[in-house]
Amino acid sequence: MILRKAFFLILILLFFVIPLTALLLQSLSAPWRFHTGQGIDWGWQGYSTLFENPQLWEATFISIWIGFAVLFINVTLGLFTGKALASYPYRGKAWLEALLLSPILIPSLAIAMGLHLFMIRIGLADTFWGVLLIHLVPTVPYSIKIFHNSYQQIGKTMMEQPHILGAGFWTQVFTVELPLLKPAIRSLTFLTIVISLSQYAITALIGGGRVLTLPLVFFPFLENANTSIMAAFSIWFALIPVFMYIIIESLMMFLPYSRLPWRNHR
Repeated sequence: MILRKAFFLILILLFFVIPLTALLLQSLSAPWRFHTGQGIDWGWQGYSTLFENPQLWEATFISIWIGFAVLFINVTLGLFTGKALASYPYRGKAWLEALLLSPILIPSLAIAMGLHLFMIRIGLADTFWGVLLIHLVPTVPYSIKIFHNSYQQIGKTMMEQPHILGAGFWTQVFTVELPLLKPAIRSLTFLTIVISLSQYAITALIGGGRVLTLPLVFFPFLENANTSIMAAFSIWFALIPVFMYIIIESLMMFLPYSRLPWRNHR
């Protein structure tokens, strides 16, 4: 057990702590070359250049709104679809599961190109709602799979107990199922938000450049050789999922059976 903990800590140190520390130090220093013989020039130049971009805040707020909306739709669709797949036996179930997971196997750009003409016809191209819908393509299959596995672990007999005790449908969902599904919601939160924030090609295609998200602002910075600006933008980009996760975690504290100070105080 001690060796496993030590190995786990070493992996965290090598693949998380050291790279994140190096990235943070790079964002707080001017571009440095070893062969020049000059010392490191510390400063906020990377962040000041980043925050001077007038599109940064607009793209940040739009990305956050899209992320929350995509997460809410994923939780709703994944919750009920995963419950149906885990609770009700029927013929062709394996084929249906494979069909629901097929968007993961098909490139998202190919799906987006096919949907682009359809969205133009119905007026969703170059709109916020069109980008929101296209972000569901690479995320919904994961949410269905996560909730499906979670409901299988909970078991069908556990889901029958609220009915026996006379609970209604929504009472069961909010007082029994959601508290039991907290680990699944936490996993889905990070997965969905990171996938949604990282979409560049399908956002540019469906949004037409009018729906400004962080990847559309980030990619032009790749032409800049200033590593401090790139590191500062990476830190900013990484903080957004953490911020959104904290909000979701705070909201989950209001679910029943949560350990809240004002509930457990005697």
